[in-house]
Amino acid sequence: MQFDIALTISLALVSGLIAQTFSHHLRIPGIVLLLFTGALLGPQGVGVINPEVYHQSLTMLVGFAVAVILFEGGLNLDIKRLRRESIAIRQLITIGLIITVVGAGLAAHYILQWTWEMSFLFGTLVSVTGPTVVTPILRRIKLNKNLSTVLEAEGVLIDPIGAIVAIVALELVMHPGESSFLFGTGDLLLRLGFGFVFGLIGGILISLLLRPKKLIPENLKNIFVLTFVLAMFHLSNTLMGESGIVAVTVAGVVLGNAKTKKLQELAEFKEQLTMMFIAMLFVLLAADVSFADIKLLGQNGVLVVVILMFLIRPINVFVSTLGTNMALRDKLFLSWMAPRGIVAAAVASFFAVTLEEASYDGGNLLRAMVFLVIAITVTAQGITGGLLAKILKVSRSTNKGYIIVGAHAVSIEIAKAMKAKGEEVTFVDSNVDAVRHVQESGYKVIFGNGLDESVLIRAGIDSVKGCIGLTPNEEINLLLVQKASEEFKIELLYAYLHIKNGHVKIEMIEEAGAELLFGAKRDIDLWNVRIRRNLAVIEKWRCTSKDEILLVKDNDSFVNRSLLPLVVHKKNSVEIVTNKTKVKSGDEVVFAVYEEKRTEIKDWFNSDGWVFVLPEPEEVVQDLS
Repeated sequence: MQFDIALTISLALVSGLIAQTFSHHLRIPGIVLLLFTGALLGPQGVGVINPEVYHQSLTMLVGFAVAVILFEGGLNLDIKRLRRESIAIRQLITIGLIITVVGAGLAAHYILQWTWEMSFLFGTLVSVTGPTVVTPILRRIKLNKNLSTVLEAEGVLIDPIGAIVAIVALELVMHPGESSFLFGTGDLLLRLGFGFVFGLIGGILISLLLRPKKLIPENLKNIFVLTFVLAMFHLSNTLMGESGIVAVTVAGVVLGNAKTKKLQELAEFKEQLTMMFIAMLFVLLAADVSFADIKLLGQNGVLVVVILMFLIRPINVFVSTLGTNMALRDKLFLSWMAPRGIVAAAVASFFAVTLEEASYDGGNLLRAMVFLVIAITVTAQGITGGLLAKILKVSRSTNKGYIIVGAHAVSIEIAKAMKAKGEEVTFVDSNVDAVRHVQESGYKVIFGNGLDESVLIRAGIDSVKGCIGLTPNEEINLLLVQKASEEFKIELLYAYLHIKNGHVKIEMIEEAGAELLFGAKRDIDLWNVRIRRNLAVIEKWRCTSKDEILLVKDNDSFVNRSLLPLVVHKKNSVEIVTNKTKVKSGDEVVFAVYEEKRTEIKDWFNSDGWVFVLPEPEEVVQDLS
């Protein structure tokens, strides 16, 4: 069968995405299976992907893919976080890059017996890490924020710098008589500077164009940004060779930190494109790597990778973090985590083709060595990263506890009921008196705006199980659950809605991925007054129904006015009460009960098969105190 370029790329896309799907379920780094898939489908495997078909188009494909990948990486960088770790990041992408280039070059020269020129070309190629491999690892491991910021920023920012360093080095190697080291350094700085300015202007322009609501139709915004970025990448390259990679990265950072609406949708769109491009490129690039070349590298090739991982990277990290307050355990983890990604693979393939066309020997071996580095670092570091993070205690404890935005009498009672089952609660509020009252009650509380990302991070939102919007302002509650869902991927979300207001509909909070707190719309101000003035008491009642029943019926107005269900104590867990909460025999529900209607409420409980649960002795002591 004759395979044309369209069919070849389609096969690469499909097989790559299938490989990523398998890697997700097997919980192994996706790039490992992508490299295997490329090798399997290439000329030395079943032969359905023939590199000769797409060689002429590879540079264009790589350009499009790298532009989108690095723009998406820039979108995810938070300048506020970068500033906090600016010294470490700056030194890693400058001093650290030089250490890696020199160290890898020396290792290749003395161990592989390569020429100095080829050795230092190898050093430039493996100086980059990359968001395509670092980001998935960070999502899985959940490191502490400082360490996570450094790793992610290094991966995104070192890619364009390292790629341009490599291109300049290649030009110096291929035209030794025309260029000098001083000329190459000037050329490097010129390209970096031009790309930075061009990307800064482009990023500002995109954000300005996206700001007016009706200037660009909603259904065209994602496509508009994509085409703008691709045009900016190629225009920057045309004006100043290889500067486009810097331009798109800077533009991504600018746009990602602009307060532009629909930014989350844009980031998700670019992330999906990035996954598609990574799948396609790794399969196409891996198909072109010769098994014979990798075999020729032999044990010496593996030894070079080991030296990169266990000697050069630690030296890089410990030198680059001098003058910072980074903890030793963070430095040790950073020393281990430096997997290479798509930029190293793409530039290595470009080098192999360019050197071969210029009749230079060693291009294919250079590419094979880079792919060996990618395969070993991604596999070893991706698989062991989680275990090492636990050993070094640099990972955040995840899926534990709740954040409640809104500190008052009702939310404190919820916290008490949750704490009785071992669930920790952190409060967030901007009212000084409310914060003081919560502190006096013995709970952790963060003073600040509950919609401010930095405040939520201080409260530990990136490691909690759930988030509760319990302010009297239902619009704030809606915005909170939207933010928690979109930016922090919290799955358990709850929002309070006022019984008399109709601005926020139940459908709106459900669309945000949240559930209606208390099972129905309530008047939280009224219940706060009742609890503070001892007009309401906290009681626990046990369900005896054999069938699973819906706890709150929205049409039962008497019960809803006189009872406020807070949480459900199940056998081994605690649940927040929502409009979807169901209970069965043995489940115990903590209620706030209006004293004035206590007799009627007791009759209602008894008629419905509920049994009063006597408070535990320690609960009585707490109430008396």
